[in-house]
Amino acid sequence: MERHEKDTLLYLVPGMHCGHCVAAVTEEVSAVPGVESVTVDLEAKRVEATGTALDDAAIRAAIEEAGYEAA
Repeated sequence: MERHEKDTLLYLVPGMHCGHCVAAVTEEVSAVPGVESVTVDLEAKRVEATGTALDDAAIRAAIEEAGYEAA
Protein backbone atom coordinates (compact mmCIF):
# COMPACT_ATOMS: atom_id res chain seq x y z
CA MET A 1 0.00 0.00 0.00
CA GLU A 2 1.32 3.43 -0.95
CA ARG A 3 1.44 6.15 1.66
CA HIS A 4 1.04 9.74 0.60
CA GLU A 5 2.15 12.73 2.62
CA LYS A 6 -0.68 15.03 3.56
CA ASP A 7 -0.44 18.58 2.28
CA THR A 8 -2.01 21.70 3.73
CA LEU A 9 -2.79 24.81 1.71
CA LEU A 10 -3.83 28.10 3.31
CA TYR A 11 -5.89 30.87 1.71
CA LEU A 12 -6.99 34.29 2.87
CA VAL A 13 -10.61 34.91 1.92
CA PRO A 14 -11.41 38.45 3.09
CA GLY A 15 -15.00 38.44 1.79
CA MET A 16 -16.24 35.89 4.34
CA HIS A 17 -18.27 37.42 7.16
CA CYS A 18 -20.90 34.95 8.43
CA GLY A 19 -21.83 31.32 8.98
CA HIS A 20 -23.32 31.06 5.48
CA CYS A 21 -19.95 32.08 4.04
CA VAL A 22 -18.22 29.37 6.06
CA ALA A 23 -20.73 26.72 4.95
CA ALA A 24 -20.53 27.70 1.27
CA VAL A 25 -16.73 27.70 1.16
CA THR A 26 -16.49 24.46 3.17
CA GLU A 27 -18.94 22.68 0.86
CA GLU A 28 -17.21 23.76 -2.37
CA VAL A 29 -13.65 23.13 -1.19
CA SER A 30 -14.59 19.75 0.33
CA ALA A 31 -15.75 18.61 -3.13
CA VAL A 32 -12.31 19.15 -4.69
CA PRO A 33 -10.53 15.82 -5.38
CA GLY A 34 -7.81 15.12 -2.83
CA VAL A 35 -9.24 17.39 -0.14
CA GLU A 36 -9.82 15.42 3.05
CA SER A 37 -10.64 18.24 5.45
CA VAL A 38 -11.43 21.94 5.37
CA THR A 39 -11.06 24.33 8.29
CA VAL A 40 -12.43 27.87 8.06
CA ASP A 41 -11.42 30.54 10.58
CA LEU A 42 -14.00 33.28 10.09
CA GLU A 43 -12.25 35.78 12.38
CA ALA A 44 -8.92 35.41 10.57
CA LYS A 45 -10.69 35.09 7.17
CA ARG A 46 -8.59 31.99 6.55
CA VAL A 47 -9.35 28.70 4.80
CA GLU A 48 -7.14 25.66 5.33
CA ALA A 49 -7.44 22.62 3.06
CA THR A 50 -5.70 19.37 3.99
CA GLY A 51 -5.35 16.25 1.86
CA THR A 52 -3.18 14.50 -0.68
CA ALA A 53 -2.13 15.76 -4.12
CA LEU A 54 -3.93 19.07 -3.57
CA ASP A 55 -4.53 21.22 -6.64
CA ASP A 56 -4.12 24.92 -5.78
CA ALA A 57 -5.97 26.09 -8.90
CA ALA A 58 -8.91 23.74 -8.22
CA ILE A 59 -9.21 24.93 -4.62
CA ARG A 60 -9.07 28.58 -5.68
CA ALA A 61 -11.76 27.84 -8.29
CA ALA A 62 -13.92 26.19 -5.60
CA ILE A 63 -13.60 29.26 -3.37
CA GLU A 64 -14.63 31.43 -6.34
CA GLU A 65 -17.54 29.07 -7.09
CA ALA A 66 -18.72 29.70 -3.52
CA GLY A 67 -18.75 33.41 -4.36
CA TYR A 68 -15.49 34.57 -2.78
CA GLU A 69 -11.98 35.47 -3.86
CA ALA A 70 -8.88 33.83 -2.40
CA ALA A 71 -6.17 36.38 -1.77
